[in-house]
Parts: sequence; structure tokens; C-alpha cells
Amino acid sequence: MIRVQLFDDMTLCTDAEVERMIPLVPEPRRGKALAFRHTLGRFCCLKSYLMLADLLRSEFGIGEFSLSIGGHGNPYLTDRSDVHFSISHCRSAIAVAVSDSPIGVDVEAFRSFSDGLLNKSMNSSEKAAILASEEPQEAFASLWTRKEAVFKLLGTGITDNLHGILSDRTATDTMVNREKGYAVSVAVNGSRFPGQAGWL
Repeated sequence: MIRVQLFDDMTLCTDAEVERMIPLVPEPRRGKALAFRHTLGRFCCLKSYLMLADLLRSEFGIGEFSLSIGGHGNPYLTDRSDVHFSISHCRSAIAVAVSDSPIGVDVEAFRSFSDGLLNKSMNSSEKAAILASEEPQEAFASLWTRKEAVFKLLGTGITDNLHGILSDRTATDTMVNREKGYAVSVAVNGSRFPGQAGWL
């Protein structure tokens, strides 16, 4: 089972909305949110937590929960090893994925990229596909989110294996929103993605 909740009405990213959400999250999350200097960081930290809480409640019947942090900074549920989640956000959207098996999610806004970043992050066939695309920023974001989602799935953080991280060991599903300018990818273990992700 895979469920992915997306939020992309970033007109709601205001100080007033941050103030409204603060009492809705437990103290550790409040402190983390308020540690961000800018409204966007605070908003995404609070909103993603509330999205996670909503998914855990609706999909697994989990009300209260606590989070722990793994060795590479990846969060996990302290008391439920059978429930997995992943969170990502950018200036255009927030994505939260939950599953009964390990999962990774990443969302990125379309942006320009340098030759150096392209060479560092993409192998020769990926680079050729991006450069041949009519929408190279979209193509880059789609591939980048696939890679980042796999790193999150593996729980390693970004390593030096950017060129070869997309392999037969993991499967991904990607969705692009051209109107709002972002791509989001979900990664799971296995050679084939088990149908489409349950996008919400």
C-alpha cells in the first residue's frame, strides 16, 4: 500500500497560517519549525507534519505518534516498524508518502541547472535525454527527484553514486505538474512499481 499526499497551494504560505498551525503540532515539531528563519521553512515543517498525521490516521489508524531520527538524518516512527514514511518540500509543493514497506519521496521545483551540476548528477544517457528534451528543466527535475527518492528509500542521504543510483533494485513513479512547475517522485524496493502510487 502506497499513499502520497501533495500540497501545492503555496499562496497559503503566510505568517498567519504558520501561527494557526503552531498549536496543532507537538512541542518538538514546534521548536523545529520555529528554528527556520523564513516563513517558507516554518510553513513546510508544520504543514508536512500535519499531512503526515492525516495519512497515518486515515491509512493506519494511528492517532498519536513520536518520531526518531536515523543515522543519516532520516525520520521514522519510534514505535511502529511496520509503517514507513517520507517527506519532501520545495518552494512549489510539499509531498508526504506513507507505506507498509520502505519508501522515499522527493519533490523539486523546475529550475535552471549548470553544466557542472548536470555532469555531476547525471550519467551520459540521462544527460543526453535532458539536453534533447523540449523542456530540459522539467526533464532534469524529473530525473533528480527519482534519484533523491531512491536515496531517501535507502536511507543513506545523497552519496557519490548519483550516476548509477537508478537501477533494477528500485522502482519509481513520477508525476509532473507543469502548471505549477514541479516534479515529484516516489521510490520503492523492487524491479517494478506496484501500479500507480495513490496520489491524494
